[in-house]
Formats: sequence, C-alpha cells, structure tokens
Amino acid sequence: MAFRSRLPLRAFRIADSRHPVFDSTGAFLKGGRWTSPGKRVIHAAQTYAGALLEVLVHLSFADVPSTYRWIELSLPGEQEIEQIISSEIQNWNTANLTAARSFGDLWYEEKRTIALLVPSVVTAGVENNLIINQDHSGFSGIHASAARDVIWDDRLFKSAEIAFPRRPVSKPV
Repeated sequence: MAFRSRLPLRAFRIADSRHPVFDSTGAFLKGGRWTSPGKRVIHAAQTYAGALLEVLVHLSFADVPSTYRWIELSLPGEQEIEQIISSEIQNWNTANLTAARSFGDLWYEEKRTIALLVPSVVTAGVENNLIINQDHSGFSGIHASAARDVIWDDRLFKSAEIAFPRRPVSKPV
C-alpha cells in the first residue's frame, strides 16, 4: 500500500521557458503516465539529474536547446506526501498507462495529498518523480525558486557514433 510522509521534500523541474516553468498546462493538455489529460498537475523529479533525464527522454533535440530553465521546489513538511512503491501497481512502467493513470487520477480527484511520489521509468524505478496537485488546498505552500538556465553538456547531443566511435577490432596474428 502507498504510504504517506510528512517530511519536507525538495524537487526539481526543467521546462521550456517559452511557457511558465511552474505550470500545469502541458500535463493538463496531454496527461502523463500517472494522470489523464484534464488534470492540473505539475511534474518534477527528486533530483536535478532525474529532471534532466526526463526532459531528454521525452523530447528529441538536434541541437543544444537554449530556452530550457530549471527551478527547485520546496514542499513543506506539514503537508503529507503519498509515495507509490513500484511493486504495488502492476505494469506501471509499460506503454499501457491504464493502471498508473487509474491510480493517479483517483489520487488527484480525492486530493489525498499535495503530491504523489512515483517511480521514474527512465531510471527503472531507482529514482522518483513527483506529481504535484495544483488544485490541492496546500499548493500555495510550495516554494519555487527563480528559474535558472539549464547548462547543457554538449556531449548529450552528439550521436552515439561520434561520442563513442567504434574501435577497429584487432585480428590475432
């Protein structure tokens, strides 16, 4: 069963700054793994690296993007956070989103907690992402830092062949 915690929590969000960074519009329009379209949720990751991986896995960049910014979120300890353990929801990490969305949509509608801590598919559940319910009464207690530029490592945008050239195989003499 999912459990709840009252510990302060820190999270990171990276988004295209041509839109507000701390905003639920994208999830509202398209939905996500854990919620269907029409839900006002904001996605974040527990680590900066996790947030970076989530951006890279969902988008394809030919060049280093120049419009992405990141923010750090602080969720107060007086708010409960619900956490999903990956073994609780069968098929949470498959292309079929039914089970994950059913759980997340019910969590959202019931406004059980301000945030839902969920396993990250891109990290095979080793790290967690955070789904924040913008319609929860405690939402105004979340602090978002000023947005800062993402400093990308150019190596993330090179093809595998360029980044890891094949070495000639030595033939035994």
